[in-house]
Amino acid sequence: MKQSVLKKWVLPEKVPAEFEEKFHEFPQPFQQLLFNRGYREIDEVKQFLSSDIALGDPFKLLNMEKVVERVLYAIHTRQPIAIYGDYDVDGVTATALLVEFLQSVGALVIPYIPDRFDEGYGLNTAAMDALKAIGINLVISVDCGIRSIHEADYARQIGLDLIISDHHHPKQQVPSALAVVCPKQEGDTYPFKDFAGVGLAFKIAQAVAQSEPGVVNIEDWLDLVALGTVADMVPLVGENRIFVRRGLSVARQGLRLGIVKLAEVSGLYLAKLSSADISFILGPRLNAAGRLESARRALQLLLVKDEESAFQIAQELNQQNSIRQRMTRDTQLHAQSIVREHDYILFALDKEFNEGIVGLAASKLVDEFYRPAIVGTYREDNTVRASCRSIPEFHITNALDECSDLLDHYGGHALAAGFTIKLENIDMFIKKMESIATRTLSELDLLPEIHADAMVTITDLKPSLLDFFDQFEPTGMGNPAPLLVSQNVQVKSARVVGKDNGHLYLTLSDGRFTTNAIGFGLGHLIEKLPSRIDILFAFERNYFQGENSTRIRIVDMKY
Repeated sequence: MKQSVLKKWVLPEKVPAEFEEKFHEFPQPFQQLLFNRGYREIDEVKQFLSSDIALGDPFKLLNMEKVVERVLYAIHTRQPIAIYGDYDVDGVTATALLVEFLQSVGALVIPYIPDRFDEGYGLNTAAMDALKAIGINLVISVDCGIRSIHEADYARQIGLDLIISDHHHPKQQVPSALAVVCPKQEGDTYPFKDFAGVGLAFKIAQAVAQSEPGVVNIEDWLDLVALGTVADMVPLVGENRIFVRRGLSVARQGLRLGIVKLAEVSGLYLAKLSSADISFILGPRLNAAGRLESARRALQLLLVKDEESAFQIAQELNQQNSIRQRMTRDTQLHAQSIVREHDYILFALDKEFNEGIVGLAASKLVDEFYRPAIVGTYREDNTVRASCRSIPEFHITNALDECSDLLDHYGGHALAAGFTIKLENIDMFIKKMESIATRTLSELDLLPEIHADAMVTITDLKPSLLDFFDQFEPTGMGNPAPLLVSQNVQVKSARVVGKDNGHLYLTLSDGRFTTNAIGFGLGHLIEKLPSRIDILFAFERNYFQGENSTRIRIVDMKY
């Protein structure tokens, strides 16, 4: 097995004495964590830790009044509404949220999730024709549509009212829909810009609820917001942090039958649900449906009210996730055999690749080589469908903007994107992207950085420290979980565990205290492991079969 690219550890600046004195009620590692994240006053720390902040006024989003006016008109006149989503967790949760919420306030509403393989990402005219044909008057997009210039024009031509809600970056031109809700569009003054698609859908529901007071408790839907926000890897700061913190509390109550059953079949202790559980357990299972077959099955799970059906769908998604994991491993190995490791951007194209897996394989290439990666498949209609993943030094969607004349469809974020291109243009596209990557990256020292939050000894790792770390939850993008460094740690024993002996299990000591540690995916390091090492790790809780323990999870090591 190839060892992953070397990583640069960035150690924290020492906490000043006056800071230590001001924050003396906290243990030193937690003081260091607060200092690293920019906190300087006790009041702002206490507010952050409690998340005791009011949700923002949804009417500060540009065009929200027009959206609410049209939605209320549809409700009061019994006009049917379609919620048009995306096939990832963000899009599916956003769709489920608006469908369920609007039904609760008396709307006639149906969901529409496009098929990844037949329709592709975003709005399409054939779907609009189909919705119009069954009597739909109003379509609300969630997590898509901000770049659908042609599709918005078409909706207007056929007499379909279209509201676009999307958190992605728009082009210079915004679609000519009835209304566009996007905090990133020009002229929008909403103070928070980093919602996921489901967060923006919630703001629409919040605005409607405020206009029809006393009908529902809008925060009942925050479990869906937490799922989509964490899974879409948007920053867990500001209003997103409030969404996820409160949404986890809602989810832990076990009121959404589909999530209860999905947790059950995946061995997850729902009463202690964390953001990490969404990232690594629930999110991948909800995504598996859309990657292999149809995301509509995941949507059904989120909306189902029958226990037997919920259990059956949860089992299906769990099985699909196992298949997805195997396919991802196979695709990753094949992609690694294709790429040229010395290039500044990596390409792996093959007709055997599954469209639903290529994004995951691209992520694996980025992890392996620390280069932007594009993985795609050749389609029968003489096009290539590809997914892109990138590194902080290379804004992948901006690079695609420079190639827009060659692309049929594209869109995404700084670190992730997707596109469709005619086969005749692929060679020119690759050449142009290689030129952009060389221009951008050739002068940089391309080593991934891992920022440590505190230097500690093994003896410092008491369970009481985790009580403070727990207050920092939810963690994720923009608010990463604390990472610690211990130096010159003695390795008292080492063995490999897990499937294919892929994980490293160590007994470590600092001379005073001895503990066990696990390094997932680090089993290959056992062959050259010395008696003393430096470790960069997470100190975390481990819930297994109802038991609560602590563990060291090694992220990286040096020797």
